[in-house]
Amino acid sequence: MIVGDGAPETNEEVFRFYNWRDPLYRPVRVFTYLIGKEVANWDDIRWMACENQGYYVHLSDTAEVREMVLNYIPVMARPLVLGRHDHPVIWTQVYADLEDTKLSDHLWELKQCEEQKEDVLEYRRVQDAMLEPSQMRQRAYQRTKETWDQPVDSDVYQFMTTVSMPIYDRRENANITEEVLINEALWELQTRETRIANILGVAGTDVPITEIKKLLSPYMLGVNGYAFIVTNNGYVLFHPDFRPIFQGYILKPAYNSVDMIEVELLDDDRIARDFNPVLMTIRDSIINQSTGSKWMLVKNHFDEMKRVIRVKRQYYWTAIKNTPFTLVITYPEKYGVNRVEPPIEQDIHRTHISGGKTIRSFFDGKRWKIHPDWLYCKQTNKTFRTPETELLYFVDRMSEPGWHWPSSRSAMPPEHAAAIYSNNSSTGRYSSINEKERYYCDRQLMQSLVFDARVTKGFFDKSNYDEKSVSASSPIAVLMGLLPRHEFKQRFGINVVFLATQSGLTRWHEIHTNAAEQPGAGESFSQQHKRAIDEIWYKRAVDQYFVHQESFVYSVPFDAAESGSEIIVTASNAIFYNESSKSAPVAVVGFQFQYSAFYKLFHNITGNACSIDDKDCYILDNNGFIVMSTQKHETGRFFGEINGAIMKRLVEEKVYKRVIVYDYQAVCFELPKPNDNNASNMVLSPLFNLLRMSKWLLHSALWYIVQLLQLAPGVIANFDNSFLNLSLPETKQDPAEENINSKNGWLKYLTLHRTRLKACDMQRNLYTLYNEKDNVVYNMTAHACERPFVVLPIPNSNLVLLVIDQLCPRDVSLVLTVNPQTMNYPYETNESSCYKNVHEFHRVRPASCINRHINESSIKLCGKGSRIYLNLILLLIGLILNRLFNVGCIFNINN
Repeated sequence: MIVGDGAPETNEEVFRFYNWRDPLYRPVRVFTYLIGKEVANWDDIRWMACENQGYYVHLSDTAEVREMVLNYIPVMARPLVLGRHDHPVIWTQVYADLEDTKLSDHLWELKQCEEQKEDVLEYRRVQDAMLEPSQMRQRAYQRTKETWDQPVDSDVYQFMTTVSMPIYDRRENANITEEVLINEALWELQTRETRIANILGVAGTDVPITEIKKLLSPYMLGVNGYAFIVTNNGYVLFHPDFRPIFQGYILKPAYNSVDMIEVELLDDDRIARDFNPVLMTIRDSIINQSTGSKWMLVKNHFDEMKRVIRVKRQYYWTAIKNTPFTLVITYPEKYGVNRVEPPIEQDIHRTHISGGKTIRSFFDGKRWKIHPDWLYCKQTNKTFRTPETELLYFVDRMSEPGWHWPSSRSAMPPEHAAAIYSNNSSTGRYSSINEKERYYCDRQLMQSLVFDARVTKGFFDKSNYDEKSVSASSPIAVLMGLLPRHEFKQRFGINVVFLATQSGLTRWHEIHTNAAEQPGAGESFSQQHKRAIDEIWYKRAVDQYFVHQESFVYSVPFDAAESGSEIIVTASNAIFYNESSKSAPVAVVGFQFQYSAFYKLFHNITGNACSIDDKDCYILDNNGFIVMSTQKHETGRFFGEINGAIMKRLVEEKVYKRVIVYDYQAVCFELPKPNDNNASNMVLSPLFNLLRMSKWLLHSALWYIVQLLQLAPGVIANFDNSFLNLSLPETKQDPAEENINSKNGWLKYLTLHRTRLKACDMQRNLYTLYNEKDNVVYNMTAHACERPFVVLPIPNSNLVLLVIDQLCPRDVSLVLTVNPQTMNYPYETNESSCYKNVHEFHRVRPASCINRHINESSIKLCGKGSRIYLNLILLLIGLILNRLFNVGCIFNINN
């Protein structure tokens, strides 16, 4: 593309040598854009476009730029149109349903405006207390913490891909009317017939990513297994670690260009962006749409990127036909290979006939949920209030005579199905179901769900267990409620007992001291934890099974100390089914109990050992987070933030291992450049002078209003730059002593700089417990201040007990954190796009690339010049507005 205000010559020799070797084909097309209103010579620059199979455009106004620049599209499409028969199908990468790509910048600006408003209103309420250094640091930390909120799922945007194909104009010739220059001063309209090859447009449709996910039958991948799709450019169409959202509702910059090697992190201890050659080889195989498999050691982070597990995973990939996409599935080596399926004798209809019970009886009551995102059964012409209501509708239909399973095993989107067919075993053909009977059911998933519902129906029913054969201290007694209710709840503080299965079924049971106690804990649990195998406590329990089969995973919320409400502790244990040498997870059981009861139980066990001033006791989980502390406000926090020196010793003595995780989808903030304008001249018009005069009048009016209201000029001066970076004062300085006594001195501490979002990389240092059962560290005793602590594993759990001698001095300045840290690259800025520009990744061009046709040289349409008509009315208006503007400027100067 050549953009300019003219050309001194045609440069024919250059084009002839480099671009005209084939008389009928130009490997490089030339598009020329002539800028300016009064252009005398446009022949040379137009000749360049016409002789090189391009197009010439004359831009006389900035309003024409967007439309005229797109003239290259129909020219590039000419070989396609001339071919007539090929209609290449194109799939796009993932994108959000936004009308404007700049919406993210606008939302971020509104967010900063809202924060500025909150600060000013808060100062008016609490005055100088808000300027204390501790309060300012806390406010800055809370806002920084909000920027780390990067949810995977969001209801704000609909993510999709688009499939489209071109539509051609079948005409070979057409009449065109154009102005022809007869002589130097005379133009004449002439009509002639010419060869054409026009593209009429594009036909396409949007495909929601959620619908593609349903087609993959996620339940078949099992716990901690997942699937993702990679485009021909190496970008992910969707992935469990694809995090396009920032702060819950703002799209990240470059959110739709996340490479697969940026989300699949190998456990190889390499530095940032030094990708393993094995991973790069797999990536090349995937984008080349080959079929293959590979075992790899990877680092999987989860739970807001604060926990990590190192695991060996199997990867399989294969091409999706007629698309540029490749499907990849992966699962853990230890338990992802096998899965449990119901026996044949437990078929839904056989269960109904042999047992004499309806399937509906397995789903009695309201204390159960199914996975809200899985497709069990779907009625095409009927809507339901909840997934559970829809399931019961189909459960009743399955018990009726004449029920037929749909023939298609794949999850055909029922909203768009013309008819669903059922298999007629007698004829071997497919018969169409009545229009009112359009539905789809995943038979395998429904069989598994009904089987799980039948097996777990009596899980919380005491009558199904013999009290004489069950010890009161056994796990069954604890979970089934054989102990007296009042003793059970007072001793352990348990509120809810729950169970979740591989088919997406979740059941729970509330434990009350008496009948008068109001229910509530179970409802809260069911609203927050109804995703079965996708819940964090489910995934962690399955992984913990291979550390110790009978151990429970205990956890508390990260913000437990900040919530202000009763802290709830969650414990979960995985149940595996073993057959011969094979095993597979089938369910997870667990309970939630009160932190106060947990603390009381801990105090009763340890006695006064942790109550004296010279000792401090902590219970840490397998990722270094505090589950229990003598200081309640420390609960849920990472231990390295409380005592970095001891955490460092625990890493050195191999109690914990530090695992570095790189976040290649992070968001950073930069100040806007002082002047984003360039040196190019704008095409001015009389309306521009009118706009400048309107602005002057508005500013003058506002200034007089301010003077009448007698507002302090200092306030206006400070608000001219309404957003300044939060500049925290030094700890030794007291802002109240520095400038608070002045009238508006507080403003400079509360104003914020306006920033912009940019894509960047960050690093997190996460920690995981060594799983060695006979770790010698657990047998080591404390030795004065050389080793002022003792650490012991807590049996049948993911916890360790840490006792610290508080009398020994420690380095309070040493703080270890799991929060993200900005990466420092040898580039101008920390942007992931800079790395991608320097290190170009392998891409694969679309399969269809039609860029030449033997008959294209016969098309002579390549753009034309434009005439400039003298408009006396516009000229007169321009002179008047210019005169008024000059008078206004003189008036402003005099004032």
